[in-house]
Amino acid sequence: QVQLVESGGGLVQAGGSLRLSCAASGSFISRNIFSQNTVNWHRQTPGKQREFVASITTHGMTNHADSVKGRFTISRDNAKNTVYLQMNSLKPEDTAVYYCNVVAAYWGQGTQVTVSS
Repeated sequence: QVQLVESGGGLVQAGGSLRLSCAASGSFISRNIFSQNTVNWHRQTPGKQREFVASITTHGMTNHADSVKGRFTISRDNAKNTVYLQMNSLKPEDTAVYYCNVVAAYWGQGTQVTVSS
């Protein structure tokens, strides 16, 4: 089983920045699954479906949702088994619980991001 732990969420004013981290822990196999697969960030607000935010392949190819392009940047450090989401120019509508996942089945517990206006 792959264990994913998100961190870095918090309360920030509109226009501010946060950097989220998604770290893989556990066995060698689980860390290997993490490092050899695409990792995704999603977000969810109450009453809404989970929304794709960004993804990064093992080779560093990235994809960002239109709603965050130019403001958010996903990156990864395979040596540290960690994927980051740098979030700049935050808006109140970015308020959500942010989750990372890998291989569809494995999800972290989420980290809350709240952007005040």
